[in-house]
Amino acid sequence: MKRETDKVQINDTSIMAVVGELKSPAILESEDYTQDGTVDLKGRPVLRSKTGTWRACSFIVGYEMIERMAYYGIASNLVLYLTKKLHEGTVKSSNHVTNWVGTVWIMPAAGAYIADAYLGRYWTFVTASGIYLLGMCLLTLAVSLPALRPPPCPPGVADKDCQQASSLQMGIFFFALYIIAAGTGGTKPNISTMGADQFDDFEPKERHHKLSFYNWWVFYILIGTISAQTALVYIQDNVGFALGYGIPTIGLAISILVFLLGTPLYRHRLPSGSPLTRMVQVIVAAMSKWKVKVPDDPKELHEVSTEEYASKGRNIIDHSSSMKFLDKAATKTGQTSPWMLCTVTQVEETKQMMKMIPILITTCIPSTIIAQTTTLFIRQGTTLDRSMGPHFEIPPACLTAFINIFMLISVVIYDRVFVPAIRRYTKNPRGITMLQRLGIGLVLHIIIMTTACLVERKRLGVAREKNLLGQHDTIPLTIFILLPQFGLTGIADTFVDVAKLEFFYDQAPEAMKSLGTSYFTTTQSIGSFFSTFLLSTVADLTRKHGHKGWILDNLNVSHIDYYYAFLAMLSTINFLCFVIVAKFFVYNYDVTQTKMDLELEMNTASA
Repeated sequence: MKRETDKVQINDTSIMAVVGELKSPAILESEDYTQDGTVDLKGRPVLRSKTGTWRACSFIVGYEMIERMAYYGIASNLVLYLTKKLHEGTVKSSNHVTNWVGTVWIMPAAGAYIADAYLGRYWTFVTASGIYLLGMCLLTLAVSLPALRPPPCPPGVADKDCQQASSLQMGIFFFALYIIAAGTGGTKPNISTMGADQFDDFEPKERHHKLSFYNWWVFYILIGTISAQTALVYIQDNVGFALGYGIPTIGLAISILVFLLGTPLYRHRLPSGSPLTRMVQVIVAAMSKWKVKVPDDPKELHEVSTEEYASKGRNIIDHSSSMKFLDKAATKTGQTSPWMLCTVTQVEETKQMMKMIPILITTCIPSTIIAQTTTLFIRQGTTLDRSMGPHFEIPPACLTAFINIFMLISVVIYDRVFVPAIRRYTKNPRGITMLQRLGIGLVLHIIIMTTACLVERKRLGVAREKNLLGQHDTIPLTIFILLPQFGLTGIADTFVDVAKLEFFYDQAPEAMKSLGTSYFTTTQSIGSFFSTFLLSTVADLTRKHGHKGWILDNLNVSHIDYYYAFLAMLSTINFLCFVIVAKFFVYNYDVTQTKMDLELEMNTASA
């Protein structure tokens, strides 16, 4: 029977363990119960027919769709609020956005730790949602009350020359933003993981649905995102930020209620202890026994019974040949301290998390590219002709909606056309492997920045030709010349972001799924912080020795095209590094697929 052609690690012990499980009377007598260790909120086994699947996911997706509207209702237009209302310059406002976005994406690492070690995904999510809503309420007040923002800038005066916001005004505004960041830390890594948990890998039909889960997960949340980047951005630009932030605040409150309504249908995983502590224990034990020889027979390494893992809702993981140094942690020396002796499963969990780190590093640069779409790309839009007819002007931040529109279309085409077509040749249930999908996306990111560079050169050429070099001069080019770089970003996200999310969840061990999902958010965070570093460094270095500089408040005399070319070169180098890393990556052995194959073979034999 042909299955996914990914490279995998496998040994005979795995097959025997699966066969033993198939013959277990307890499993056969409880066929309608989930077999993946999921339980209800009280820790009791759950019936497959009454919980989970898309029926439960509809409430989870409903929350996420509205929450994305709330988040992007802020993030999409934040750079313009900072420049137009708080009177910040190009570099400072862009860096404030990327620093906040970086914090939003790094906090899920803490949320995943709390969920896996203490509260579980459900209660971590519910608690964090309350914090998130508090931050949204405070932010709405900060943009609504005149006393909490500086007075408007007089006509004809540059934003940087206007009265600046006071320390108190800035403090309250950013305090609210970072409360939101803290709240998203508990929601982001747990909501998508909870969604994936609603499908039992040991049931063929549910497993099949799970293969498409992340594609459709992204499809539905894009609907909320596009709503924010069109309707909410228009309201913020033409009515006011008070209403523009008030609507997503109310929406977030409704989305939390939607999530809570689905509680009786959810499947849950019990907290399995701190995954970081278990990983550190392995590293400490291996280093402490660095002189100890690892036995040739893996059966001589320390391990506990399958029953003990089953009682905790976990699966045993067999020994693999990678990262052999860590096997010293499971080598018996007479010491029984958890910091000196670890189980094979604990060692393998650590290996699985550590071997994904090179992939994590090489997928950070795409997030740096994405950071430009909510900063410099939008600032470019403010200099172009935004009219659509005699009475309507498109807000610059609305162009970010095209990222998600193109992504929405390409996700459907990818799942419904590309995957079935390519699957005939590859025999891979996903069509292509997750790393191949990532690689295609990285190539698209090189094309994006090359396109952005060429478009900016055209914009600057027209500005010089028409002598429109003032900061507030409008270049007689339609804002839609930026559409190619926004549209390509949406197509690239179909490959990069969806594949990253699926890869880090799929390749993380069962007891560390939230931590695995936080790897995805960590790449987003590092990419955003790296964007801050690059923008500040390039702006400072190019102004030295009397030079004008590449990135100025006046974009009509800047050289952002040089900066985009630099990012294209950086993306090319990153892609080459990714190819090397991906070539040596070995996928985890899929024990659930083997179980279903063996079950099919046993049924065929008995028939």
